[in-house]
Amino acid sequence: MTFADPTLNTPDDLIKNGTDASFMADVIEASKHQPVIVDFWATWCGPCRTLGPALEKAVRGAKGAVKMVKIDVDANPAYAGQLRVQSIPTVYAFVDGQPVDGFQGAVPDSQIKAFIDKLTGGAGVNTDVEQLLSLGEESLGLNDLGGAAQAFAHVLTIEPENPKAIAGMARVYLAEGDTEQARQTIAMAPADSTDPMVQSVRAQLSLAASAPTGATAELESRIAADPNDHQARYDLSLALASAGDLGGAVDQLLAIVKADREWNDQAARKQLLTVFEAAGGASEVARDGRRRLSSILFA
Repeated sequence: MTFADPTLNTPDDLIKNGTDASFMADVIEASKHQPVIVDFWATWCGPCRTLGPALEKAVRGAKGAVKMVKIDVDANPAYAGQLRVQSIPTVYAFVDGQPVDGFQGAVPDSQIKAFIDKLTGGAGVNTDVEQLLSLGEESLGLNDLGGAAQAFAHVLTIEPENPKAIAGMARVYLAEGDTEQARQTIAMAPADSTDPMVQSVRAQLSLAASAPTGATAELESRIAADPNDHQARYDLSLALASAGDLGGAVDQLLAIVKADREWNDQAARKQLLTVFEAAGGASEVARDGRRRLSSILFA
């Protein structure tokens, strides 16, 4: 599956290179109609090469609620001097011809988004995104993988870094059995993402990677012959989780904890936490599993 380039839907005049000569028209006059962000930068500036593309993405994501003008301070020093730009990158926001906000240095994407949201009063939020995400979730629930993929991919053309859409696409690939593509897709999310769906997909991939080879029937036979064969029961839990039967995996792991909670350095209890995360913290599997685990531990 491929995603459309989100820049294709961006008006050409949202982001432009400005000069001292065009500053009055591009910034002062333009900001009387909508907010204008001015990015003062230079070709030799390392942090500028990080901040600039991040700003451009955020401006595109605002879908016309704000414009951006890039000023190379080496070639255009006049207004940078008037605004007392002492280090770069420096960003100013103009409204009604006046600078109203700003910051210096390369800042995180979340801070850039908050800066633009404050400037636009949230006008840049695309109301279609939540509807598309809901449609994707509904389609996944109905096992309509094509419909889910289409909805999540549409979100990614609007907000290329939307964590829920990234996780949604990865879940589509997992449902199709394509763990490698799911792994590549979830890698699009920041490594430090705390989004629950991103964490859930990563936990599911971790379970898939640790699943043993071989048929579950053999493991079930070993357990039937010896209910205290905790390794076979543990391996069965991994196989069940990898196949998507998280409830079944929880049952096997709880059986181990009940029989010997210290087995293999509390491996079953630790694995339960991964399964709960894969299922989603608010899921019935996680809620019921935690309740049953507590009743065992505190009996």
